Amino acid sequence: MTGKTRIQLSVMMFLEFFVWGSWFVTMGTYMGSALGSGGDEIGTAYMTQAWGAIIAPFVVGLIADRYFAAQRLLGLIHLGGAALLYFIGTSQNFQAFYPLLLVYMILYMPTLALANSVAFNQMEDPSRQFARVRLWGTIGWIAAGMLIGYVLQWESRELLSYTFILAGGSSLLLGVFSFTLPNTPPGSKGERITLAKVVGLDALRLLKGRNYLVFLLSSVLICIPLAFYYSFANPFLNEVGMENAAGNMTFGQISEVLFMLLLPIFLNGFGLKWTLVAGMLAWGLRYTLFAYGDAGSGIWMLFTGIVLHGICYDFFFVSGQIYTDVKAGEKIRSAAQGLITLATYGVGMLIGYKVSGLIVDAYVTEGGHAWKEIWLYPAGFSYLVLLLFIGFFRNEKVNYQT
Repeated sequence: MTGKTRIQLSVMMFLEFFVWGSWFVTMGTYMGSALGSGGDEIGTAYMTQAWGAIIAPFVVGLIADRYFAAQRLLGLIHLGGAALLYFIGTSQNFQAFYPLLLVYMILYMPTLALANSVAFNQMEDPSRQFARVRLWGTIGWIAAGMLIGYVLQWESRELLSYTFILAGGSSLLLGVFSFTLPNTPPGSKGERITLAKVVGLDALRLLKGRNYLVFLLSSVLICIPLAFYYSFANPFLNEVGMENAAGNMTFGQISEVLFMLLLPIFLNGFGLKWTLVAGMLAWGLRYTLFAYGDAGSGIWMLFTGIVLHGICYDFFFVSGQIYTDVKAGEKIRSAAQGLITLATYGVGMLIGYKVSGLIVDAYVTEGGHAWKEIWLYPAGFSYLVLLLFIGFFRNEKVNYQT
């Protein structure tokens, strides 16, 4: 991979996640203030991400891998996505907002795999080179939050719609830029594609092992409380009076980068089980801190809860991806990663977004929401999943080198 190619791929990753980060974090706040939506509608809107994750393997496996060069399909989707984001941002009610968002997320979620495919195709040693390129995706997400929260300060009802315009503009830029990326021809052209291959059913054999079965079920269950954070953390922080909530939430992604450096130490020193335990424990602690924190003397609890994102994500989800890769081996590696993505970001998050919306609606008060009671639900559920995991999962060593 040449220096020019590395820069191209890094820009691609930066824009890919800048587009997503521009609107996703603040959407719940936007819907509550501009559209008058309650918790159930907000949760339903965030469920579009899960529907997109469920449908994405079919788009990539049945269409992209057989008929289109990945970079061209990436460009076409983002050009179309730019128009959709504009109309989403100008919607006046939930009935107009939701169908456009659903179509957009069904189109957007496959671009994550397409971007990875373009990157992997240009690398001689993906295990060493990919992390340096993918890091720019996290930087893109951070840049979007910092720009909105600290520079533009678009967290009022009148200005939040501009986040979709910003996302649309960056999507348009990425759409055009994608056609300049190195060619990535369809990898399965002429091959027979089966449903089992597309959705990762070939990896179901991994479930014969008790450890992996416990891990997969725990991954699905822990995604239920995870959905509370993605959909309602920003509305919560704004409602309790934290300034620049969107900008402050980017410290979660910054900590994600830092804790990624510690991940090999934990995996190699403590084994897989206790690394995963640390990740699940962090979810429970985060929600406990949110329950008892405030924007006054307890603001340190809110910031700590945000910064815990690095442990929450890296120590559980990244460790889980590594574990899946090791258990699957080269033959069913892609199928196994597809299965874990479908189970977590598809099924688990779908349930979580729906449940979170219903619980938030159940605790509406005259002045806003009873957030303490709301956050204790995902906290308690996280601790329950943690106890089940500790009881049934046997420790394993996973050798991981950066």
